[in-house]
Amino acid sequence: MFISFEGQDWSGKSTQAALLADGLRGEGREVVATREPGGTPLGEAIRALVLDGPEMSAWAEAALFAAARAEHVAAVIRPALERGAVVICDRYVDSSLVYQGIGRGLGIDRVLDLNVAVTEGLLPDRTFVLNVDHETARARHSAGLDRIESEDDEFRSVIAGGYTQLAGLFPERVVALDGAQTPEQIAAEISEHVRGL
Repeated sequence: MFISFEGQDWSGKSTQAALLADGLRGEGREVVATREPGGTPLGEAIRALVLDGPEMSAWAEAALFAAARAEHVAAVIRPALERGAVVICDRYVDSSLVYQGIGRGLGIDRVLDLNVAVTEGLLPDRTFVLNVDHETARARHSAGLDRIESEDDEFRSVIAGGYTQLAGLFPERVVALDGAQTPEQIAAEISEHVRGL
């Protein structure tokens, strides 16, 4: 089973990914919890470059995320799935669709085509999107900002809107959740969905 968590920065997705991983491990399941960009030495190097490096063009950004994802799938995600583990990923293809496809204006279809190619078509069984407005997300911020987090409120608003579109675009796998609920309420909803997989 492959599950991804999505949402704008500070939406609560990382908290929910960790809670689900802990819950499934408590049931005796093997869980590989990972993140993007990252998850491999190459992915972590690319993470540092795209989040803390110099300004770059939209397609350079999209291509770097895709390169990290290609390595992540080949080295971590696919091998884990093949041995029967549950993979829980904090961000995956949908982040690129929203941030680069919508936010940077590259187009969802073009960014999806790139990512389907580099992952050889691997998409999650279920993607949980935590939707919050960008003001609420910003209010949760408590640390330094990376290059993408430093974008202005207009960009952040576009990203928040992009995430609200995902369930309509991919209803067969995307579950939209109200990220303004308590972490416990959200975790309970997610557990119900996962039991049905």
